[in-house]
This record gives sequence, structure tokens and C-alpha cells, in this order.
Amino acid sequence: MALALDLQDFLLRARVLKLYRQALRITRRSPVDARGELRSTIRQELENNRHCNDRQRIRFFLSEGLERLKRLDEMLDMQGHPE
Repeated sequence: MALALDLQDFLLRARVLKLYRQALRITRRSPVDARGELRSTIRQELENNRHCNDRQRIRFFLSEGLERLKRLDEMLDMQGHPE
């Protein structure tokens, strides 16, 4: 049974989904043999916190995820895997 989301929850959910899509896009730049594991790790991170309802924790996870995604992007750039 789906619960109605208030505006704040809706916006947080949209930010989480945007981060997830960005992460999956960046995996396309990773070496072929590492893509599956990287995608699996990203998916697992989201699943581990799927039922979190604490907005403050969700915001923390979002900022942490964005930071990790930025580091991954920079690492891929340094390894010669351009966009």
C-alpha cells in the first residue's frame, strides 16, 4: 500500500533517485571488469537505507553519496577514463 508523501519527502526522494542515476551513469566510464561490482555496490548502498524515514539522516546520506560520487569521478578522470 503506497503512502502519500509530503512535499519534503517527495523532494528528498527525487534527490536520492537523481544521485542513483548519476552514480549509474558514472559506472559506464569504469573499466568493464569492474562495472558489475561497482553497480552492485551502489545498489546495495541504496537498499541498506531504503526504509530510512529520518530526513536528517537522508540528507546526510545524500551529501555523503555526492562526495563519494565526486571522488569516484575524479579517480576515473585520473585513470584516463574520460566522459
